[in-house]
Amino acid sequence: MASHHSFQDTIIALATPPGISAIAVVRLSGMDAIGLVDKVFHGANLAEKDSHTLHFGTIRDEERIIDEVLVSIFKEPKSFTKENAVEISTHGSTYIVKELIQLLIRNGARLAKPGEFTQRAFMNGQFDLAQAEAVADVINAESEAAHQAALNQMRGGFSQEIKELRSELVHFASMIELELDFGEEDVEFASRQELSSLVDKLLSRVKELIKSFDLGNVIKNGVPTVIAGKPNAGKSTLLNALLKEEKAIVTDIPGTTRDFIEDELNIEGISFRFIDTAGLRDTEDKVEAIGVERTKEKMKEASLIIYLFDLSNENLTDINKEINKLENLGIPFLAVGNKQDAASQELLDSFSNQQNTLTIAASTGENLEDLRSQLLAKVASEGFTTGDTIVTNARHYESLVKTREALDRVTAGISNQITNDLLALDIRHALNHLGEITGEITTDDLLANIFSKFCIGK
Repeated sequence: MASHHSFQDTIIALATPPGISAIAVVRLSGMDAIGLVDKVFHGANLAEKDSHTLHFGTIRDEERIIDEVLVSIFKEPKSFTKENAVEISTHGSTYIVKELIQLLIRNGARLAKPGEFTQRAFMNGQFDLAQAEAVADVINAESEAAHQAALNQMRGGFSQEIKELRSELVHFASMIELELDFGEEDVEFASRQELSSLVDKLLSRVKELIKSFDLGNVIKNGVPTVIAGKPNAGKSTLLNALLKEEKAIVTDIPGTTRDFIEDELNIEGISFRFIDTAGLRDTEDKVEAIGVERTKEKMKEASLIIYLFDLSNENLTDINKEINKLENLGIPFLAVGNKQDAASQELLDSFSNQQNTLTIAASTGENLEDLRSQLLAKVASEGFTTGDTIVTNARHYESLVKTREALDRVTAGISNQITNDLLALDIRHALNHLGEITGEITTDDLLANIFSKFCIGK
């Protein structure tokens, strides 16, 4: 992490993706940001201009014109970092960008470290740590649901909830500490019954947030959806049909897919991560056997399973055996009968009369819209909604688990009438773990680790 002194520097970075483009934006932040740009900008005296104004002119290295630019100025504290900040829009030539950045470095700026703009915003109180981390999630969101969850966190929904939990506990912590100060006098400022009720309430909410991480992971990374079934059931054909492109090898030879293929599909704002797996059958082929074992492992890790049956080559007894195995796995599944156009009417009717089933013809695309709808319905029925506060960050999840453990110890301590100093210690642990989420409790190592994962320029 940067030293304290380095936060006095003026930093510079390219804020748009590198490479040739119509425009590129170079950002600066720091006490001298406006003054540094003034040295090389011809068109206006930026120091005299109001915050949040745009100015057209040229950037010059002495007399040599580097480019015609549009300069935006933001005067502290009215900027993202709460420092003086400048954004220079230039033509998107890699040569121009390089010349511009080198010129401003020669005039006193330094290259920003990854995430340093957002880190300064956090250090200067623009937002808390959970909101800062959400900035990166907003940038990386690849679906509507992921974007909504990250935006909610960036706007402080999650942070507010954590702060409320923490403030309720702070009151009791101070009362317990007060009792400690009176030591020998046997006074009680904090009712143990009230503390117990509060801890139960907090535990209930913390457990809900911990549980929401499963959903948060799915929203952030997509619903891991395994396509499984016997060899030649049409798994790869289905994957290609869903993705509308050739991603998997399709042949008439059973056992062609010996590993698993992964791709993503966005259905109405929910990202599904489809995993096409090796066919499930007993086999003497060692390589194929490894693929079959991996398929079984992938099925256990999935959030959703599409199990494909070849209705032209299956009987109801075998189908029911497989469906029974799926039910025993305890993972949401859809039993999909493929090749419906080649199936007997009797088998079609029997298959369709069961729960969690539908029939398709993957090769012609028949009923694929129904399959997409059923996938969405499965996600909705499993509670994968985005209305409430959802934990999407592994660091927050770990802190919440530690909070729960500390609160469990407080509950046990009250029941066992442990001494106030031990009770106070467990309450402080719970407060610290909650504080780690929002950044009220931080270490240099923690901050360095978080912001090093950001892109440069953010």
